[in-house]
Amino acid sequence: MNIALIIILAFLLLSIFLGIRSTKGKDMNLEQWTVGGRGFGSIFVFLLMAGEIYTTFSFLGGSGWAYGKGAPALYVLIYITLSYVLSYWLLPAIWKYAKDNRLMSQSDFFASKYRSPALGILAALVGVVSMIPVIVVQLKGLGIIVSEASYGAISMSTAVWLGAISLTIYVMISGIRGSAWTAVIKDIMMIVIIAFLGIYLPIHYFGNLQTMFETINSAKPGFLTLPDQGLSVSWFISTVILLVFGFYMWPQVFSSVYTAKSGKTFRKNAIISPLYTLMLLFVFFVGFAAILKVPGLEGADADLSLLRLAIQTFDPWFIGVIGAAGMLTALVPGSMLLMSVSTLLAKNVYQELQPSTSDRNVVRLAKLLVPVIALISVYFTLNGGETMSALILMGYSFITQLFPSLLFSLKKKNSINKYGAIAGIISGLAIVITITISQSTIGTLFPSLPQVAKDLNVGIIALAVNFIVTILVSLACRKLTVRNIEPATVKEI
Repeated sequence: MNIALIIILAFLLLSIFLGIRSTKGKDMNLEQWTVGGRGFGSIFVFLLMAGEIYTTFSFLGGSGWAYGKGAPALYVLIYITLSYVLSYWLLPAIWKYAKDNRLMSQSDFFASKYRSPALGILAALVGVVSMIPVIVVQLKGLGIIVSEASYGAISMSTAVWLGAISLTIYVMISGIRGSAWTAVIKDIMMIVIIAFLGIYLPIHYFGNLQTMFETINSAKPGFLTLPDQGLSVSWFISTVILLVFGFYMWPQVFSSVYTAKSGKTFRKNAIISPLYTLMLLFVFFVGFAAILKVPGLEGADADLSLLRLAIQTFDPWFIGVIGAAGMLTALVPGSMLLMSVSTLLAKNVYQELQPSTSDRNVVRLAKLLVPVIALISVYFTLNGGETMSALILMGYSFITQLFPSLLFSLKKKNSINKYGAIAGIISGLAIVITITISQSTIGTLFPSLPQVAKDLNVGIIALAVNFIVTILVSLACRKLTVRNIEPATVKEI
């Protein structure tokens, strides 16, 4: 066993220890396991939400997209920053309503706002389907990190299985408290290591950033600008809009919102968090530095660029430190995702269908579902070749379909009813599923459209249809209700 692998395993054991330690003296009931008793302050809430946002995609996928796609990778910086701006107004409203009504999941929010258990179940199922690709990203990243850092001693598939087993144990024992404590170590390590790599590698190989970009531009003209077709300006803008609307729709993000002591926490975080996003620039610098120094990585292999460049540059002990930081970027969000999926299925689907189920039995069922979800995720991890970014974008296309119903529900007088909300979500999902299965684009569906329209992200089309259907169905139901009431009113008079 090499020194790099020993360091990674040591940090894994430390994380499990922290998870166990975090539950000491706590009765791990449903509220403690899922939302930490709603007692987290600004720092823990910030780290939890950063833990879900800065995942193995940020660590490996971001550099992989910079390596393989060039300038279009910058969409990540734009959408995350704009999402924080939105959070200043959005999250305090969600937190207050959840606190006043003792909600524990995203599904509870929709069911309560629209007084519709059916909508709650639909929201839960949408969340589950959306989060599976993101769990796959975490397992895939974990597999890459362990396999590469072990210098091939552990295969990718073995590493994925080890990661899934570790995640399962971690989640079943610690719940959200373990994720919060581990997020502290993860964020400190991630900031230091990524900043170091993003500064050191360009200087080491090219002298400075300017020379690096000039060299890339000479070797690959146009690579550092948005192309005229495909990942063009219209794709860039529509993707940013889609992801901003979907950023806080993830069920595990809702759970993090519920953990706060005060709604002021989110406004503080909204001011600080955009600065934290600048860290991703250093991830991109590593990907750009790898273009000419680790050539030939195609497709999904582009995600290997950061580790491949690091391995040929640094000693094994430092590769172990890099690998440990990367492992934590999978462990923290992966644990949150597994917990959210299992809780949604146990509480918002099973308990909704079987109301007599006690909260204690819901916790037991949720914990039993954790290994089941992990096994399903392992299957898709080992049998899919998509890049991390493609998987994340797929998940966003699904989860963003909840945004119109959420947006309307925050109005003082909601003009949308449960029928419109359900119809809108289903119509948006139907379009996303159809396009995903057929692997279509707007260009292939409507070849006569101008190029600017062909390049639009298909998820934004599904979202637009969702908005339209939500409004039209709500109006139709309201008119139908008025017609049914009027004769009775006349007779009473």
